[in-house]
Amino acid sequence: MRGLRGDLWHMPTAILFPGQGSQTPDMRERVAELRPDLLDLATEVVGAGERVLADDDTRFAQPAILAASLAGLTAMREEFGEPPAAVAGHSLGELTALAAAQAISERDALRLAALRGRLMSESGARRGDGTMLAALGGDDATVVGIAQQHGVTVANDNAPGQLVLSGERAALQAAGTSLREAGVRVLELNVAGAFHSPFMADAVPDFAEALGATYVRAPRIEVWSCVTARPMDDVRRRLAEGLTAPVRWRETVINLHEAGFDRFVDVGPGKVLAKLVKRIAKSAELVHA
Repeated sequence: MRGLRGDLWHMPTAILFPGQGSQTPDMRERVAELRPDLLDLATEVVGAGERVLADDDTRFAQPAILAASLAGLTAMREEFGEPPAAVAGHSLGELTALAAAQAISERDALRLAALRGRLMSESGARRGDGTMLAALGGDDATVVGIAQQHGVTVANDNAPGQLVLSGERAALQAAGTSLREAGVRVLELNVAGAFHSPFMADAVPDFAEALGATYVRAPRIEVWSCVTARPMDDVRRRLAEGLTAPVRWRETVINLHEAGFDRFVDVGPGKVLAKLVKRIAKSAELVHA
């Protein structure tokens, strides 16, 4: 594991788990190698055979990323033994973090991830032609102002110079034009809908019902919420809110760092979060698994 030392857990360490968009082509093979039991469980819980860990469809990508992240955590624990002091997840990654902290079972995490992906996809289809775009570079206040001007949501505050907007496609296209005129680079994302915006409201009741039927334990280690940018106070409430609420990832990392967490480890596929942390908490130690 690149960049790891034997004293990994001897300084305050937070493990980070990514959300959708971090999938890589080798995820299925990695899970099969590190956690074959998890691959079997995912196939059983999620269904869809070979597609379960090898498909970009939202319904399958979300449980696939969760499984790959847990497999990465397993490898790290086998090498270093001791647990981290805290975990945090970006969007979907909150389910992975809760499973890592043993607040929910891995089976329930996979089940909820599959349901979440399906409900988000269906909600996006019902609500209309919604999508997302990343605003890269430029002044964050300018991006926020343009989003407000065009009636779209700042769905992800990922890092300085990386905000993601969510909303109706035509409104986002107009916002994109304004952003380019302001010198901001724009990248339209290949997603099934306008995630982390009111477009996902139809998904909330069924997901909240499923969460209500899920057994939630007190976490073994501290779990931080990207909805509040604070330690998780109400698991079911925050997970349900997370479907429509913005992802406050920049604040989450800043608050973790200010709370004394000096090392961050991204064990998920793609290393998306490692790149974001490097821009947010420049003095922290960053470990690549």
